Amino acid sequence: MASQVMAPVSRTELSEAVPSIQDIARLEIIPEVQSAIRWFTSYEPTISNWQMEVASVPAPPFGEAQRAAWLSERFRDLGLADVHTDEVGNVFGIRRGLDALPKFIAISAHMDTVFPPGTVLKPRREGNRLYGPGISDNGAGLSALLAVAAALENSGVRHSASLVFIGNVGEEGEGDLRGMRYIFSDPHWSESIRATLVIDGAGSDTIVAEALGSRRFEVVVRGPGGHSWSDFGMPNPIVALARAIEKFSQIRIPQAPKTTFNIGVIRGGTSVNSIPETASMRVDIRSTSGQEIDRLELALRAALDQAVASNPIPALRPTAGLTYEASIIGSRPAGELDSNATILRVLRAVDSHLGNLSQVQRASTDANIPLSLGREAVAIGGGGSGGGAHTLQEWFDCTGRDLALKRILLTLLAMTGVSG
Repeated sequence: MASQVMAPVSRTELSEAVPSIQDIARLEIIPEVQSAIRWFTSYEPTISNWQMEVASVPAPPFGEAQRAAWLSERFRDLGLADVHTDEVGNVFGIRRGLDALPKFIAISAHMDTVFPPGTVLKPRREGNRLYGPGISDNGAGLSALLAVAAALENSGVRHSASLVFIGNVGEEGEGDLRGMRYIFSDPHWSESIRATLVIDGAGSDTIVAEALGSRRFEVVVRGPGGHSWSDFGMPNPIVALARAIEKFSQIRIPQAPKTTFNIGVIRGGTSVNSIPETASMRVDIRSTSGQEIDRLELALRAALDQAVASNPIPALRPTAGLTYEASIIGSRPAGELDSNATILRVLRAVDSHLGNLSQVQRASTDANIPLSLGREAVAIGGGGSGGGAHTLQEWFDCTGRDLALKRILLTLLAMTGVSG
């Protein structure tokens, strides 16, 4: 009869059931687990090829369908069950555990990139380095997802709780975490996922356990417009926008909790001798505190109110005025994982066992959604190293990838429980 090495743990069992460093060491010497770990090194060329392939499949914002189809096929090839795509485009594949309970540990990686439709995607290899748009963010995460599924399939590891592998949409930019939002709004998944391990980008030295909140606005100021000579004195949307920016930029920003704002895009006007009818800007507000985000939003709207209410040029047509709209185009909730959370303590035990130095960081990732709901989740890298993210010169170095894959595997198996 197989003996139970580690049983799945829950919040109520934290003090006595979370695996120790010694438990992780015992987990690693199980023959099937050793076989899975060896797979990562032996099949690095296969993992790299997957990464090159996925980076050649377009996945622009709101256009991830081709990449979803590619990932679905890989999931089926690797023996995952119930492979399907949901209504927003997230891809799922399940590896059943020995337990009959419909509870899952989730491992996810986002499929989308920041690159628009039509971007030339021709990844190339130079030695250990891979080059191409999205090759690291999130080609590294998606190839890690496949590597873990393949290692489990080829080694015959038997785990207690089930695993759900997810390729999700909408992580980048205006995708606004829509894939992960949809997953955790679905009662089936929100009630059955016990913890989520998000794989995003390269590296193995961080644990994102604190969710950076953000709110983004599209501001449009409108006026009657006119000719720069004959209609001089008409209120100018660009001038009003400039006055609002000046006023807003004077707001007090605390050092703690860390809070930032940025005006990243300004548009308006048609010619140098025309008073524009519209002017717009995009504003990004970020903070570790939801209250600070609310405070800066109020300050932005107050600055706009003041700017459109007054015309710095004596109006020739006093009845003509300005209006504005400030629409939210993105909102990512803040959150923070409890320092005693099972998944965090497991990761720390795994890192200690591996001699891997890691730091807890705050960032904006897919983990924002479960963290904001009080659920256990972290985001970590898929190994190697990378650079040039979100540029056409993006690169990924495969050196040392096996450490991160081993880290991911041991964390998942410690969470699910393994029979030896």
